[in-house]
Amino acid sequence: MSMDILRLATAGSVDDGKSTLIGRLLYDSKSIFEDQIEAVERTSRDRGEESPNLALLTDGLRAEREQGITIDVAYRYFATPRRKFIIADTPGHIQYTRNMVTGASTADLAIILIDARKGLLEQSRRHAFLTTLLRVPHLVLAVNKMDLIDYDQKTFERIKDEFTAFAAKLSVGDLTFIPISALHGDNVVERSANTPWYDGPSLLHHLENLHIASDRNLIDVRFPVQYVIRPQASTDPELHDYRGYAGQVAGGVLKPGDEVMHLPSGLTTRIKRIDTADGPVDEAYPPMSVTLLLDDDIDISRGDMICRPHNKPQVAQDVEAMICWMSDERTLTPRTKLIIKHTTRTARAMVRDLHYRLDVNTLHRHEDAERLELNEIGRVTLRVTQPLFADAYGRNRDTGGFILIDEATNATVAAGMIMESR
Repeated sequence: MSMDILRLATAGSVDDGKSTLIGRLLYDSKSIFEDQIEAVERTSRDRGEESPNLALLTDGLRAEREQGITIDVAYRYFATPRRKFIIADTPGHIQYTRNMVTGASTADLAIILIDARKGLLEQSRRHAFLTTLLRVPHLVLAVNKMDLIDYDQKTFERIKDEFTAFAAKLSVGDLTFIPISALHGDNVVERSANTPWYDGPSLLHHLENLHIASDRNLIDVRFPVQYVIRPQASTDPELHDYRGYAGQVAGGVLKPGDEVMHLPSGLTTRIKRIDTADGPVDEAYPPMSVTLLLDDDIDISRGDMICRPHNKPQVAQDVEAMICWMSDERTLTPRTKLIIKHTTRTARAMVRDLHYRLDVNTLHRHEDAERLELNEIGRVTLRVTQPLFADAYGRNRDTGGFILIDEATNATVAAGMIMESR
């Protein structure tokens, strides 16, 4: 129960083997039930395939199986003795950019697959850009289908050099290159004898031993209040005056006795106690869900923020952000009115300006753009009816990210990353 969780997203061009790789990880780590394996073997036989098609373990939609592609974001869970994993298998097609943004937005690591025969493609560059735009801390470039090029080292090194040169234009934090064959399992779970020239770890070994604890912002204390707990149980004297503020720690470390500030009031107090479902704790840090009890009674409600007196987030109603538009039923234009959901605060927002639309393939900025359509990304200025307590997305993904909701249909139409606020 105490093992940490690594969230990872996969991306790649069509037929690069994303689903096969995840199937191989699940299969070789013995995370598949026997009936699932039997179902895959039966389906593979019905389709006339000689060996079990491991991609069927993740391609759950019938349309995906018929076309042999990934459309939706498929989430899979598995564990090894060292760590738990949540995998988001995201689609590679450009028309499913919104699905990739969804899958990668919470990922600690992204695996970008490249077909060793085809090398670095336009889609590979687009996926790399999107993962860095979403500030995924760790990136693995898995050069797949090495078996089809006879495990040639020169081809692997050429792809590695080409991607390294491209990554220099992006803000890539941690970058790892691994030659693999998802079909045969080379360097996926175990090191392969077919690549004696490769002295790095297998993919699973890298995932198991990757250090992610320091990826969270442990400096800026951010505690968005989600719910006020008032049991007022007359039978229990201790609960009669209980007033706790529940939420998930979005940044920093909180301890009993720490001085904290409430926003928007600006009043300060100290933490009396930190409760969890398992009882009081001595400290709270991201991403723990806790209940804070304070020394003083302050009017605090859902959507408010608890932080340090001398380390406050930006309190702003004008927000500059990068937007990925996800709706195929309407477009984003200046003066569009929407609902914004930022941490635990919900408010109404209006698009003041559309500065440019970004071409994710060439990184060119189209400053004459008048609208954003499905899967397009652009920079906008939003005017919000209530102040947001925000940080830049690059500083804190939890307090720098938000979603936009259609007022009429209540459908999520965009995901946003705050660049700056004022």
